[in-house]
This record gives sequence, structure tokens and C-alpha cells, in this order.
Amino acid sequence: MQNNRKAPNERPIVPMHPGRGPGGPMGARINREKPKNIKKTLFRLLAYLGKSKLELILLLSAVIVTALLTLAGPALQGEAINIIAGQSNRKLIPLLLFMLLVYAVLSLVTYLQGRLSAHLSQKTVYNLRKDLFEKISRLSIKYTDTHPHGDIMSRMTNDVDNISTAVSQSISSLFSCVVTLVGAISLMLFYSPFMTLISFITVPLSMFVSSQLAKKMRKYFVRRQVVTGQLNAHVEEMVTGYKTVMAFGKERASVEQFKEISEELSRCGIKANISGGVMGPLMNVIGNLGYVLVAITGGFLALGQLNPAAAEKIAVIGPFLVANAVSVGTIQTIVGYTKSVTRPVNEIANQYAQILTAVAGAERVFTIMDEEPETDNGQEKCADMKGSIDFCHVDFSYLDGHPVLTDFDLHVKAGEKIALVGATGSGKTTVVNLLMRFYEINGGAIKIDGVDIRDIQKKELRQLMAIVLQDTVLFSDTIASNICYGREGATEEDIAFAASVSGADRFISRLPMKYETLLSEQGSNLSQGQRQLLAITRAVVADPKILILDEATSNIDTRSEMQIQSALLKLMENRTSIVIAHRLSTIRDADRIVVIRAGRIIEIGNHEELLSKNGEYAKLYNSQFAGFAT
Repeated sequence: MQNNRKAPNERPIVPMHPGRGPGGPMGARINREKPKNIKKTLFRLLAYLGKSKLELILLLSAVIVTALLTLAGPALQGEAINIIAGQSNRKLIPLLLFMLLVYAVLSLVTYLQGRLSAHLSQKTVYNLRKDLFEKISRLSIKYTDTHPHGDIMSRMTNDVDNISTAVSQSISSLFSCVVTLVGAISLMLFYSPFMTLISFITVPLSMFVSSQLAKKMRKYFVRRQVVTGQLNAHVEEMVTGYKTVMAFGKERASVEQFKEISEELSRCGIKANISGGVMGPLMNVIGNLGYVLVAITGGFLALGQLNPAAAEKIAVIGPFLVANAVSVGTIQTIVGYTKSVTRPVNEIANQYAQILTAVAGAERVFTIMDEEPETDNGQEKCADMKGSIDFCHVDFSYLDGHPVLTDFDLHVKAGEKIALVGATGSGKTTVVNLLMRFYEINGGAIKIDGVDIRDIQKKELRQLMAIVLQDTVLFSDTIASNICYGREGATEEDIAFAASVSGADRFISRLPMKYETLLSEQGSNLSQGQRQLLAITRAVVADPKILILDEATSNIDTRSEMQIQSALLKLMENRTSIVIAHRLSTIRDADRIVVIRAGRIIEIGNHEELLSKNGEYAKLYNSQFAGFAT
């Protein structure tokens, strides 16, 4: 595996290879962070919460009941203290029993609140994950070619899980904080406006400290999420390309690269956790300062009721203090409500790290959701098309200023077999990508039966074709399901016939479960040749008008290749076929061979005609059989 990243504190260098993990023609776009908008992200998350209205209403109702019962606690405690101090004529036992009932109901409602919060978070995350996956499935090939696959997976898993945690733990907590704050302030004003004013002295300080810390914290959490995506991308590359890593002895280099990214993630995590963890203790210190001020002030004011001599001295200081005298129980109540006022600030501070992580993850998720999906303005149907293809002076480039195809002009008759040959990088596979509209052309036109493919619905267009790639893609499912992947509703007879045409039935019949054999990831429990045979069988069962073979037999042994060639000849009958091959012996029977160099057609003709010209094709052909490179 090529070590293509810089030091962890720099952006990775992106290889420019279409369709390969973090590379691609637009790879330079990767890891450019855009300005984030926390408010917009939060509003979008709230919109997802709104999709579960019943759970949200029940949760908020439970939060309100919990907050009211919590607020009743300090008032009941203060009244009990007044009874004990002889400053109230109420009976203590009934009051204590009522307090017991209040706290029992509070425990029950808190339990229900937790369950409702879990249901709400999971439904919200389900909708978010579903929309994200649907959006990914509608993105263009260009997007997946130009973004690390591991990073996309990280957004689907890690970032969404962080959102789930924040929703389950923070939504009810934040709403409870608001209700508790409003209720506590109202009750404090009822009991003692003067002491309420004293308790608010520390509030501006709390707001200033939390706002300043928040500005510094956010960048650490955003960076941590980005590096997490880079780490997942590296692991995904390492796992999928493990044989290549071992073959070239790059295990140590891959491990070192992993260590570098992991160390960067550790540094970001330490900074994020420290900055997130320091806010809670700071808010507690400021809150405790407020308790001290309230206790000292309340004790001074309570002396007027407890000690007549002290009341006379207080009156000398000022009649205002006598007018605001409070009982001992009221001091306890005000202190309790002061905690209810500072608790929301402390709770938000303690959860701020988690909220920032969720917001950073949500921004990354919504970045994918905001990507432009694959466009399709086509209206034409193609049920009756025969399969003639016209490339009309096509120009195309993956990157501006780096043309891949230039004035590419080719007419393919319906049922004709065309072979594309040329050196690596000449543009052969790009021709197929453009024909299937994986990418849009920059100039010219591509037509099927005289209809511009941009006017044909992409689904209809791609149903016209079947493609067998050099890199076989199989899914973790049965052999039968993999074969009929390209044709919904294929019968067992269709599958068996296709397997007999390709020759895959020879090895399938030897398997214990035959067509019901389960394949592991990418079909790793089969040989490379067997996987290629299944891909060819899939193309057979699709029964296409246009057949595309991109090095379809490159992984088959010579003996099997000879058998498959005869089967492919039958398959190609009455079908337009485009064959890409480096082994020129496999395309000698093509109706026409198109030689491409640097995105231009330089020769065209059948095998004998091109050999007689003694041009580029003859050099390529002779180099393979004469044992020398041109």
C-alpha cells in the first residue's frame, strides 16, 4: 500500500485514481473544511426530532412533571425546617408523608422519561441513518470516487452514534433545564426577591466563562471527528488491500501510518476531553460561590426573626434589611432553588463536550446530505432499442485541463462486436463509464439508436446493458441471489441456463449447497476465477442489448478461458458488444478493433487489416507474442 499521507497535522495527499478509495479525479476536494453553522445544524436535528411527534410530546410532558416535582422538593424541605424551628404551625408527619409520595412519583416519572428518551433517540437516528443511506445510494459515481470510503462509513456509524447518544441524554436534560430554570426563578422571586437578586450575581460570570470556553472547545471536537474519518479510511484500505500490503512487505509501513493517524487522534481527543471536562468544574466553582453568597445573606436576614437584639441592630443598619427578613426554612428553600438555577448551567457545561461531538458529527452527516445527487433529466424509454451506439466527437476530462478523451468519434452497429485496445491510461474504461453515464461528457454526444443518452432515463439506459469488470463484485448472499442481481424475477431455470452458458455450473454443482451456497464478503470463499465466472453468469442472466466486458477473462486460467470464450461468443450473438482486453489474443474475432492512444482513435479495423498496416496495433500484438516491449 502506498504511503500517500503527510504528517498527521497536515492534510493527506490524495492519489488521483478514479474509483479507488480515497483517490479519484476530484481527489483534491477531500478534507477541505467549510465554515460550520451550529444553529443551522441544530435546527436540522430538531426537524428530525419533530418526525416522532408522539414520543416527543410524551417526553416533554414527562420532563415538565419531573421538573415540577423537583421544584416542589426545596419548598417542602423549607416548610419542614420551619416546623422543626417552631416557625410554622403545620404538622410534621403529614408533610413528611407527602414528601415521600412526591419523591416516589418523581422516581417513577424519571424512569418513564428515560424510556421515552431512548425511544425518541432511536427513532430519530433511524430516520437520520435511513435518509443518509438513501442519499448515498443516489450520489454520483464521481462522489464515491473522490471521497475515502472509510470516511463515508465513519459518518454512517460513528457520527450517527454520537448523535444518538446526544439525543438520548441531552434533549430531555436541556428541556428540563429550561423548565426548572423558569420555575425556580419564579419561586425564588415569590419567597425573597432580594435573595434572588443576590443569587444572580454569579450568573453573568457563568455565561462569560462558558461562552469563552465554548469557542475554544469546538475546533477540537470538529478536528477529532475529521481525524476519526481518516483513521477509518486507512483501516478500510488496509483490510481490503491486505494481500497487496503483505505481498510488498508494507506491513510495518502501514502500521506506522496507522500509529501516526492514531496519535493525532489521541492528541485531538485529549485536547477535546480536557477542554470539555474543565467546563463542568469551573461552573461548579462559580455555582458554589453563589451558594455561599446566598447562605451568608440569608443567615444575616434570618437573625431578625430569631434574635430580637439582632433585629434591633439590623434595623439600625437599614429598615430595608428588616423588611426583607426571612425564616430559616426560607433560606433552605432559596438555597435549594439556587441549586436549581445553577444546575442547568452546570448540566449544560458537563454535557457540552457530548453536544459538540454530536453537532460536529451532524455537520459531517448533513454535508453528505447536501451533496448534489445524481441528476437524471431523461424522459425517453428504451424498450424497443436495438443497440447501435454513436460516439459523436466526445470530449471528456476528470480534471479540468487534463483531457482523457478528445474528439472521440465512433459508430457501432447493432449486434456488432467492438474491441477497445490501447496502453494503460489511454481511455478505454472511460468510454464505458461515459456510455453508462457514470460520468457526464464535457462535449459532443453519445447516442443509442439515434437517441442522446442524456435524454434516456438512467435506469432504463443501464437496464439495456450488462457489464463484467476486471474486479469482480459479489455480495454476502447466496450464489443464486448474486447471479440474478442484474435481473429481478429471474427463475431457477434462468439461473441454471446462465450458469451452463458461462460454465459456472461445473464448480457450483460440486458445492454442498449448490446455488444456495452462502458467499462470504466479496465471495472470498471462492477462487478468483470462480468469482469471475459468477460475474459472467450474472451478465448472461441479465439478457442485455449491449454487453460490456472489461478484462472479463483476465483472472481465468488459459484452459477455462478457452471454454468461456466459446460461451461468450454465443452470448454476444445478436448483441452489441464492447470488449476491453489487454490480452489481444482474446479479441482476434472482433468485428472491429479500435486502437486508442491518449484519448484519441488512431486505428480501426479487424485483426488482419490492422496487422497488415503494421501500425500501433501490430506493435502491441507483436510485443505480446515476440516477448519484447515496444
